[in-house]
Formats: sequence, structure tokens, C-alpha cells
Amino acid sequence: MSYLKFDKNLLINLDQSLPKEMLRTNRAGAYHCTTLIGCNTRKQHGLLVMPIEAMENKSHVLLSSLDETVIQHGAPFNLGIHRYKGGVYSPAGHKYVREFDCENVPRMTYRVGGVILTKEKIFISEENRILIRYTLVDAHSATTLRFKPFLAFREVNHLCVENNAINRSIESVSNGISTCLYDGFPRLFMQFSRKATWVDEPNWYKDIEYVKDLERGVPYCEDLWVPGYFEVPIKKGETLIFSAGISEVKPRTLTKMYENEIAVRTPRSSFYNCLKNSAKQFYIKRGKGAYLISGFPWGVVLARNTFMALPGLTLAIDHRADFEAIMDTALKALLHYADTGETSQEIKGIEHPDIPLWALWAIQQYAKVVGIEEARSRYLAAVAHIIDYILRGGHPNLFVDAHSGMLSTDGHLHAVSWMNSTLGDEPVVRRTGKLVEFNALWYNALCFAATLTESSAEFESRREVWTNEASKMKQPFVDTFLNEAGYLYDFVDGAYAEPSVRPNMAIAIGLDYSPLDRRQRKGVLDVVTRELLTPKGLRTLSPKSYGYRPNYLGSPEERDFAMHNGPARPWLIGFYADAYLRIFGVSGVGYIDRLLIGFEDEMTQGCIGSFSQLYDGNPPYTGRGAVSHATNVAEVLRMYRTLKRFDVNH
Repeated sequence: MSYLKFDKNLLINLDQSLPKEMLRTNRAGAYHCTTLIGCNTRKQHGLLVMPIEAMENKSHVLLSSLDETVIQHGAPFNLGIHRYKGGVYSPAGHKYVREFDCENVPRMTYRVGGVILTKEKIFISEENRILIRYTLVDAHSATTLRFKPFLAFREVNHLCVENNAINRSIESVSNGISTCLYDGFPRLFMQFSRKATWVDEPNWYKDIEYVKDLERGVPYCEDLWVPGYFEVPIKKGETLIFSAGISEVKPRTLTKMYENEIAVRTPRSSFYNCLKNSAKQFYIKRGKGAYLISGFPWGVVLARNTFMALPGLTLAIDHRADFEAIMDTALKALLHYADTGETSQEIKGIEHPDIPLWALWAIQQYAKVVGIEEARSRYLAAVAHIIDYILRGGHPNLFVDAHSGMLSTDGHLHAVSWMNSTLGDEPVVRRTGKLVEFNALWYNALCFAATLTESSAEFESRREVWTNEASKMKQPFVDTFLNEAGYLYDFVDGAYAEPSVRPNMAIAIGLDYSPLDRRQRKGVLDVVTRELLTPKGLRTLSPKSYGYRPNYLGSPEERDFAMHNGPARPWLIGFYADAYLRIFGVSGVGYIDRLLIGFEDEMTQGCIGSFSQLYDGNPPYTGRGAVSHATNVAEVLRMYRTLKRFDVNH
């Protein structure tokens, strides 16, 4: 039985099936995302969505959807489904659905009278092309399939309206057509593995609604262009492959292309395999560089998310080569910024003050998995460069106090940490001065760097400096952040200490090297467990703290305000688990193992096989935001890998 399988009773119930989404990506940055039954509920949904280099590599929806119709005895049975203005669903193709499973590839099974038809989708790994394979499992009379493409040709966060600017021309290609609605876009080639008849029937399909956008309080209604339809006769037992891409393909190669892709897929047959597949969906290549997308469907390449997610998305699934390729690309951008002050066009946010700290943490995870000697050989020069860059005050917004050795940053006007939601240009959570995770990461980095250079005579003098800096800040860290209630202030700015209970203290106690002793760390852990822990990660703010907003709902402004003031983040569980196991050792393994159950339950919710960007801070902990988020997948995977080191059976 498939690990991810959904039956007719769930699928025909729109209240249950529409909230469940599926995502497929390739390493070229393209994706396909929709609901299980194929009804697009977000403007970012689409059958072929891809970045366009000439348009700042922003993702664009080319092919929104493809409606299939089964024709027997002249009677059409449309398998598609769209939501139109006023909440009207038409056609009602979901009533023909019998089963959806997602072990090797997403496969939908339809039944129309005596017709049983399956549909399977797969992306080509490093090419912007999606393939759909149709198999007529059973039919008692002559059957024809009709395919109606819904075209958008727009940026993912925009909407299309009926206009006279579109290019209506269609060009015939082998077993299909090509078209391009607007100048500057690539041509879209739609082809079949065997001869298909094209029928011109141009029309605008107006007032298609996206219910998720309606709920989010953003524009949600658009018109899509349908230039006509394909028809292909098919017999019982036959298969037919549809291809949509930005280059022409030889139809006779489609079957082999499909088989080659499916042969290298990891079956989604377990919790771990689902996470492994999800992890690889964030990998992309651009030119000679390797990158991580921060999330789908509206993610970009972000420096902070790259370094935070990199160990979990690669090392935790034994993809060392991918870690090295992505790290090499990201380190090049970071060191270039450190030397010149020039930011990266490809990796956004390289200038933020915590980026060097997260880069050092990621390298430390590499050393733990691959070995200190390998890490020393590959990354010692970069680690030394970054440490010295921070110590000499090279970063324009990261300052080392000469007396205490502590780090401070100016966050009055700009968001400087991962809690980066804004209202207008103003940070919602104004964190400034000495931030708790900045200083914990800094202490940890100094200790790690000293360890990395232990057998290097060349770095002996610098190692002594780094060791002294770590020793210098150890007690000031405790005096600055640890309060009488036993937890850590979130930040301290001059005489002001922020008392809100936030999860950044979990990072501080989860690192390999901590200024806190075991008793102090346990006290902090108790507060985190009591006030922040949920089945979906750690809350961004305690319910007991002022301003707690657990639900990520409402207008864009309301959601921006709530984002870091209550909703839970799964990625923080990685540091929580590290802290718990460091304090309790083997006796804590059972407890951490049980925490994974809450995450495994999520594999059949939201975006199946992955984790949403955030979850409401109160029951039922509903997933919100991006349907699949890199740091969340990464840290749950790293937590899983940590448990394996304790010889837990998974």
C-alpha cells in the first residue's frame, strides 16, 4: 500500500480535498503545484511554472492547467475542475476521481462508466519540461481523449485579465503546437507521444477564482486564455504521454525520457523517504552555480535560508556532494561581500549581519558529519576569513564590544534577523542591540574555529585570539541574557532587556558550544518546553507574552504582524532536540522520537510529503504560508539524523 494514498471518499469531498496540495520541482527552478484533484486554489498554482532569466529569474506561470475530457459515443465527460466567480465549481471532474497515490509519481485514477484512466506526472530533472502519462486501463468501446490547455503567461504573484495584447498565433510542431502569448516570454511547446489533432477554438475563460488568495485578502480572480484543444483516440491498455516545455522534443523520445526519470526516483514509501524527496526539491542549478530555493510556491534564493537549511537538506540525506556544491557557491558570494561590500544578484540578503554566523554553523555541521579533517582541508581558510572579518569590524552592521567580546547590531529601522516580517518598511519585531542567537552563534563559532585549527601551526596565533575572545564573552553572555526567571532575554539594547519569551533562546542552548552550564541550559529548556513547544515546532512567542497572535490569518498586514508573534516554526525543533539530547542523553531519545510523530502526521496534510512555512500556535495547528519550506524540512531531517546517531530504529 502506498504511504501517500487518498481514496474516493476524501477526494470527492471538496472541503477535504482542496486543502491538500502537491508539489513537484526540478533542478532548473521550475515547479508544478496544485491541489490533489487539480483545482488551482492559488495564483501561484500551475502545471508548468518556471523562472525566466530575462525577467530577473522570477517564476512565471506558462501553463496553468490542462483539462482532460473522456469522449465515448459522442458524449464528453470532463475531468477538469475550476472555481469560478461566486464559488461555482465547473466542470465537476472530481466526481470521477477514484484514487490518488504518490509513491513514485503522483497518480490519479478516474472512472467514467466503464472507462478507467490513470494520469501520472513527472518533471524532467534539469530541463523545464513536465510529462504527463495517461493510461487507458479499461474501456468497453471506442474512446477519445480531449485536452484543453489553460494559458496564463504571467508572473506568479500577478493575475491575468482578458486583453487584446496577446499573440493568438499557433504554430504546428511534431504531434502538437507551440505558442507564445507575449513578447519576452519563451515559446511553450505542447506535444504528445503520438499524433494528436489540434482544433482551433480560441476563447477567454473568465472569472476563475483562487480561494486561498481570497482567504488571504489579496487579488484572487483572473481570466485564462484557451486557444483550442487536442484530440487523441486511445485504446484499452495504451499509454499516451503529454509534454509541456520551452523547447521542441522528438515525440518518439518521450516514453524513454519518462522511464529514465522514474527509474531514479526515491519511492515515497516512508516518512524519511518523503522528507528526502522534499529536500531535493529545493535544489536548483543556474549556470555554474548550485543553490537552494527558500520555499514554494513563492520562494527565492536567500542567503540566510541557504546556510540554515543546507546541512539538513544535504548531509542528513547523505548528499555530501550537493552540500559542497551549494556551499561553494554561497561562500563565494559571502566572501566577495566581505572583501568588497558588493551584494549578490543570485543570493538575496547576503548583507544581513547574521549571515556569516549561520555560514560558520553550517560548516560546523559538515565537520560533525564528514569529519574534522575533511572540514579543515576544505573550509579552514574560509572559516578564518569570516572570523577575522567579524573581529576587525568589517561588517557594517555587526559590532564586537572590545570589553565583553559580545556582538551587537542596529535593528531599529531594519529587520536584521530571521524574524524579518515588516509593515511598510518598519520591522514588526524590532530586535536590536545584543541579540541572543547572534551571540550564541558567535561563541559557538569561535570555539569551533579554535577546534578546527588545533593541529595547524599556521593558525596557532589566531587560534589563541579566538579562544581568548570566546573566554572573554562567556560570563558577559550569562550576565546579559540569563534572567531571574531562568530563561534568556531575546535581546538587550543598552539598559533595556526584552522579556518576551521567544524561541531564539532554543538556538542558544542547542548549539555544540554554549556559554551556559548544564543546569542553566536545563532551566531554559524547561521554559521553552512549557511555553513554546507544540506538535509542529516552537512558537515564535509565548502565549503568556504580550502581543501573542497564534493564527496566521486575515489581511496581509494582519498576517505580517502575526508571523513572528505566535505561529510555530518546525525548523526550530532541530535546535530544541539538540538541546534536549545534550542535557538528557540517551534517556531523552524516546521523548524526541515521540515528537517526530507530530511531524509525520503532517505528511498527509497541507502539501503532502512536506511542511508548510508556519503553523498556527494553537490547536489544531493548521499549516499556513508557503506550502513547502526549506528550513522546516531541513531541520526535521537533521533531527531525524540526530536520533539515528543514538541508534534509534527508523
